[in-house]
Amino acid sequence: MTDFVMSEGLAEPADLRPAPSGERRRPVWVVPDEVPAVVPRAARFTEARWVAKYRWAALTGDLGAALFGVSLALVVRFGAQINLGYVLLGAVLPIAWLVCVALERGYETRYFGTGPEEFRSIIRAAVALTAVVAVTSYATKSQVARGFVVLAVPMTCFAAMFARWVLHRQISKRRFVGRCMRKVLVVGRNDQVMTLRRHLEERKTDGYVVVASCLPRGDAFEEPEPERLGRGEMDILKAVDEWDVEVVAVAADPELSGHSLRKLSWALEQRGVELIVSPGIVEVAGPRISIRPVAGLSLLHLERPSVSGGPHVLKNVFDRVVGCFLLLAVAPLLLVTAVLVKLTSRGPVLFRQTRVGRGGEQFQMLKFRTMVIDAEERKAELHALNQGNGVLFKLRDDPRVTRIGRYLRRFSIDELPQLVNVLRGDMSLVGPRPPLPAEVAQYAIDDARRMLVKPGLTGLWQVSGRSDLTWEESMRLDLRYADNWSIALDLLILWKTARAVLGSDGAY
Repeated sequence: MTDFVMSEGLAEPADLRPAPSGERRRPVWVVPDEVPAVVPRAARFTEARWVAKYRWAALTGDLGAALFGVSLALVVRFGAQINLGYVLLGAVLPIAWLVCVALERGYETRYFGTGPEEFRSIIRAAVALTAVVAVTSYATKSQVARGFVVLAVPMTCFAAMFARWVLHRQISKRRFVGRCMRKVLVVGRNDQVMTLRRHLEERKTDGYVVVASCLPRGDAFEEPEPERLGRGEMDILKAVDEWDVEVVAVAADPELSGHSLRKLSWALEQRGVELIVSPGIVEVAGPRISIRPVAGLSLLHLERPSVSGGPHVLKNVFDRVVGCFLLLAVAPLLLVTAVLVKLTSRGPVLFRQTRVGRGGEQFQMLKFRTMVIDAEERKAELHALNQGNGVLFKLRDDPRVTRIGRYLRRFSIDELPQLVNVLRGDMSLVGPRPPLPAEVAQYAIDDARRMLVKPGLTGLWQVSGRSDLTWEESMRLDLRYADNWSIALDLLILWKTARAVLGSDGAY
């Protein structure tokens, strides 16, 4: 059994002792040849209270959503004349809805409060329930009113997604103060351990807190806080028992893989501990990663990003249709804003600026004018006061901004004319930030990948800090979107954009 050095993250175990000096051993991870029989701790096999509460809250929310959707459909479709058959159907549908959500893994503990998988399970359950109703109706030759189904299932889906969103908000607030967290033991070499530990802890809303780190003998600690370190000799399983962790996270390490990793998973399974393995691939979203059996091996496949073909056609249709509806919806606001801009300062209502789109093609981006007419001429004298990210010029209190322009920028109303660019096909509703030609001239070779997709009216940069981002952070977000975009991600960004605009964070 290979020795390793262990660093703690919360408190020091009682049996820590310094490693023997001068000892050189080959740092190979080994688990016991025979997995010992373990009597699982009750705490490990009994769900934490927050998990049980979350599951019951999810079940209650889904049931309430189904009752709401069915009741609304019955009242709207039939009014006061509801026959007994539809009353019985209305009683069965909520139960069928819960079954569909459960079959789509909507109640699995590992997905609670961790990301979009819960919402995907709700959408898949809605599709499955619609199919079940259609097939059952055809098989039994019963006539089910299409208006009832078309209204009941979507309203149930929307209500259930809203209930899950409320649950996510509540658990996120608790995790920000350190509650409802899962204790993690990180295993691997020093640099991989530090990277994985940083990624796990930088987003508290994911619910992971690292309590200990395990390294092979011979690796040195590089922790920023030496006073919190401990050194000891124990195998991985003893560390799991010592710290009573709920998750073991293995950083990419070729020497802890294959059969050794498989036996470790068996031992952790007996203890009720989850095992997660980091493949070492960064900035690649889940939809592009899949596990496929090849020649008796489970191989990780990394799909190419979608940059053309059917998905982009679907995205173009989505942009044009939704953009048209949005433009019609905000038309009164556009008219009022145009009048205010014209009456409060000299100059044109719209500001046109050359930007670079997909494939390096240039276009004229439209915005409401928020600065004085000679803003570009006065930029040189303000350059020393630049508060931007080094490449972009930004000032929180820019004297060139008009009085009405400050309000337009704060709530991003000045960006609304770009809906015209969306309809023209120059831009997308969601995408990387549209760059200036001067910015593109400073791009490195890798940075040019952001132009594989159209620039967007909003994007990850809009919901992650806007003008407060550094140049490197902005570029990283744009590249992440270009490599991993999907319609589901676009919908999520559009939802978050509304919250970011109302909060006016990073807008100036």
